[in-house]
Amino acid sequence: MKNIFHIDPTFQNLSQKRMSFEQVFKNIVLFIEKDPSGNFRLMFGTDSQVHGHFTKFITGIVIQQERKGVWACFRKVIVPRKMANLHERISYETTLTEEVVSMFTKDKRERLIEIVLPHIYKGASFSIEGHIDIGSGKRNKTSIFVNEMMSRMNSIGLEAKIKPYSFVASSYANRFTK
Repeated sequence: MKNIFHIDPTFQNLSQKRMSFEQVFKNIVLFIEKDPSGNFRLMFGTDSQVHGHFTKFITGIVIQQERKGVWACFRKVIVPRKMANLHERISYETTLTEEVVSMFTKDKRERLIEIVLPHIYKGASFSIEGHIDIGSGKRNKTSIFVNEMMSRMNSIGLEAKIKPYSFVASSYANRFTK
């Protein structure tokens, strides 16, 4: 393997491969427009897995309408070495989440909110969350990083979630790191 990072600029899910970010955004818009009076959560999270000679990172994007379903996709990044240092790996997971979130510019976020806004009086809602694959339990090795990583998510305007509420990182992205 070459000694360079492999960041796939495209996204994919089980039915669509090699989606550009614009295609991802379009799918999210279409998902919300189907029933704009719902309760929506736009969630981001990254998980990683150390393999033999590389570390695989998966960043997931999930748009969920409570009790109605989800649309999701992910992006893959390969680092051509074993990232054994836990802080380095958790920090890089957070960086990759921040990078994908940054693609949702102020205009793009406003576009999503504009779809839901006319339906607020009917109970519609829209929130944006950053899911971090760490836990605060005393027995959890990642608990010492909770404040740092949650501050990073909050600083970019996301509601930070950790285990057991960070399912985009700990479940969805995790499935594709193997």
